[in-house]
Amino acid sequence: MAMIELRFGRQNFHPLKRKSSLLLKLIAVVFAVLLFCEFLIYYLAIFQCNWPEVKTTASDGEQATREPVLKAMFLADTHLLGEFLGHWLDKLRREWQMERAFQTALWLLQPEVVFILGDIFDEGKWSTPEAWADDVERFQKMFRHPSHVQLKVVAGNHDIGFHYEMNTYKVERFEKVFSSERLFSWKGINFVMVNSVALNGDGCGICSETEAELIEVSHRLNCSRELLWWLQPRLVLSGHTHSACEVHHGGRVPELSVPSFSWRNRNNPSFIMGSITPTDYTLSKCYLPREDVVLIIYCGVVGFLVVLTVTHFGLLASPFLSGLNLLRKRKIR
Repeated sequence: MAMIELRFGRQNFHPLKRKSSLLLKLIAVVFAVLLFCEFLIYYLAIFQCNWPEVKTTASDGEQATREPVLKAMFLADTHLLGEFLGHWLDKLRREWQMERAFQTALWLLQPEVVFILGDIFDEGKWSTPEAWADDVERFQKMFRHPSHVQLKVVAGNHDIGFHYEMNTYKVERFEKVFSSERLFSWKGINFVMVNSVALNGDGCGICSETEAELIEVSHRLNCSRELLWWLQPRLVLSGHTHSACEVHHGGRVPELSVPSFSWRNRNNPSFIMGSITPTDYTLSKCYLPREDVVLIIYCGVVGFLVVLTVTHFGLLASPFLSGLNLLRKRKIR
């Protein structure tokens, strides 16, 4: 009687052991693919990016002086979803992507200053005070940065509305969080941050306010050799288009549109890396992981897990076992 009970226990043990083995395999595969697609893939993509080389010596007569190089990151159009148009899954997916990309870039590239060129939020132009506070809190978590890294933000039309939608309340609400700084200088390099939404306006009050701000900045830059008439920049960087394009104003001043940083706007988001000195600059583009590549990996792994499970329970013959049985039959003949 004891022997019968022992055998019965062993017969139950083997299926349980097989199920436990399958479960461990599934957990291992799922953990590995999540680790790669949600963490490691960002390091793999951004690790390939390098700061562009720039000339660091300036000749002043017979003397040559070494100029400091400022490492600046430029990104745009993050479009954090709001309470009206943002599905929770869309928020979770795209905001996690931007958070991982930004934090990985900070760790690997060590920029000194980061500029976000407008459309931080998707619904800032009509969000309620409660929704605005929630959006700001999520932004500060996603784009957290060490104290030695400067973060400069410019308003976009989705943050405060187009010229016919914007008002003092929206502008002041934005500037209360992100400062109203118009001129930022570091290592002898001047950055002028202009809210271009106002430049498209047809309201005299808005135009006058923008003109007054430009005059103020031009006075502060009065001693700068970059100033010829109002502001005479050597480079203009802007957002809004979600794509990269380059135009030349007057045939000599280049303007580069920075692509969107979010999967929601582009399958292949990117940002611009700039090595800048007081007399020269060099730019390069750093691509983030493609969304379709991540989705293909997930779909491939799901298919693999289905085949693995079916094969494990003998519902589908393993190609390896089928080939082995065929070889055995040939040997017997």
